Amino acid sequence: MPERCYRVLFVCMGNICRSPAGENIFRHLVEKAGLSEDIRCDSAGTIGYHTGKEPDTRMSKTVRGRGYEMTGSARQFLTQDFEDFDLVLTMDDENYDNVMKLAESDEARARVRKFTDFCIAHDHSEVPDPYYGGEDGFELVANLIEDGAGELLAFIRSETRI
Repeated sequence: MPERCYRVLFVCMGNICRSPAGENIFRHLVEKAGLSEDIRCDSAGTIGYHTGKEPDTRMSKTVRGRGYEMTGSARQFLTQDFEDFDLVLTMDDENYDNVMKLAESDEARARVRKFTDFCIAHDHSEVPDPYYGGEDGFELVANLIEDGAGELLAFIRSETRI
C-alpha cells in the first residue's frame, strides 16, 4: 500500500445529484480494480444548502438501477479540500469557476479539472444539472460519469503508477 493514497473529490453545486453519483460510480470502479487501498474518493458541493442530506432519490434510483451503491451525505466544499485531495473534479463551468475562486495558489488551481475532460464517448463540456428536469437528465448524468470514470482511473494509474 502506498504511503498516502490518491484522493479524488467530485464537486457539483448541492452535492446531492452529480457529485455523489460520480463518487459512488467511481468508487465501484476502484473497488472492482482492487485499488480501494490506493484510491479514495469523496464529493462536495459549492453551496451548503443541502448539507447533511442524502443523495437525491431520483439520482439514487438511477445509479442503483445500474448496479452501484449510492451512499453519502452532502457537505460543502472547503478550502482545506485543496490540501486533502490530489484531484478536484467539477461537474460544470459554474462550479469550476466557484472552486477556482477559492484556490489561493497555483498548486491548488492545478488540482482542479472538469470531469468531462475524461469523457471519451460523449462530447459534452459539462455534466448538466438534472435537478429540475426529468428522468432523462439523471440517465444522462449516469452515462457521462460511466463514460469518464474509466479514463479517470487510467489517468490516475498513469500519474501514480498504481
